[in-house]
This record gives sequence, structure tokens and C-alpha cells, in this order.
Amino acid sequence: MEEILEFDKELFLDLNSYHNEWLDQLMMFFSSTPAWIPLYLILLYAIIRIYKKNTWVVLFAATITILLADQITSSFMKPFFERLRPSHEPELAGVVNIVDQYRGGKYGFASSHAGNTFGVATLMWIFLKDYRPWIGILFFWALFVGYTRIYLGVHYPGDILVGQLIGFLSALAAYFLSMLIKKFIDRQRALRSGSQ
Repeated sequence: MEEILEFDKELFLDLNSYHNEWLDQLMMFFSSTPAWIPLYLILLYAIIRIYKKNTWVVLFAATITILLADQITSSFMKPFFERLRPSHEPELAGVVNIVDQYRGGKYGFASSHAGNTFGVATLMWIFLKDYRPWIGILFFWALFVGYTRIYLGVHYPGDILVGQLIGFLSALAAYFLSMLIKKFIDRQRALRSGSQ
């Protein structure tokens, strides 16, 4: 484990070292949720057009995915593991590139940004399977958002990787749960219409 953590730290320092002033504000912007609102609106439009009256199934699954990924990473893992973010690690003081004094919360394992974005990408990959060549771009988006967190000095690569795994598993769980609920509702409707 010590070797893995040491490798994670070295990889972080290597990736975090590539900084340009003109990139700093861009990375801050792309690391924030408002930057991706247009993407979410495009996805919502596509979902409504494809799923019509069953749009609620996808939105329910997306909500569960984000809730699961966010709660597992932020409410359980961060306080449980108490792994300091690079930006709060005394051993790395003066070495980590920090942008605009942004340091994030005290603990960083695992990344909720990575969990949420990778979870959404996975869920869209499942629900919008007929558009997969295009939807695959969402995984690049999720990877890019993860990289912004390393660039800003608030996450190690391991935080991102584990966060992505949590997001992936959360999306699968949310998908199966939403399908179970949809089947139950469809069955109830069929029973009601059959009894009329």
C-alpha cells in the first residue's frame, strides 16, 4: 500500500507540474458545475426526444447515480479514510501548484467530481446506446474533469480513479433499480387496465 501511495503522489506531482497562467482560470471554470450546464441541457433534450413519457426513468436513474456517488465519496469515504488532499498535505507545501488559493475541503479520497461525472457518462452510455459513438465523448469529459482536479492540486490520481469506479458502480446500481421500478409500475398499469 505504501508503494501505491508513493506512486500516486509522484504521478500527481508530475501531472500537477504542468501549469500555465492562461490555463489556470480555464481549469477553474471547467472544474465547476456551471461550466457543464449546456452539456446537461443537450443530454436532457436528447433524453426527452428519445424516451418521451419514460423520461422519468432516466432522470430517476441519473438522480440515484449522483446521490449514490456523491454520498459514498463525500459522506462516507472522505471522513472514513481521512486522506489529506495534496493542497492540505504539509509534506507537499510549496510544491503543489494551487490556483487562486483554492484548496478544497480537508480530505480528498475519493473524488466526488470524478464519481459524479463518470457515473453520468456510464448511465448515458447505457440509456443512449444507439448514439454510443457520440455518447462515448462523455467519458473524455469525465476524464477531463478529473484532470482539472489534479491540475488545481486538490486530488491525487488515485482519488480520481477510485471516484470513477464508484461512479461506474453507482450508475449500474441506479440503472437496475430504475428498471425494476419501471417494470413494477408497468405491471401495475397492465393489471389495472386488465381489470377494467
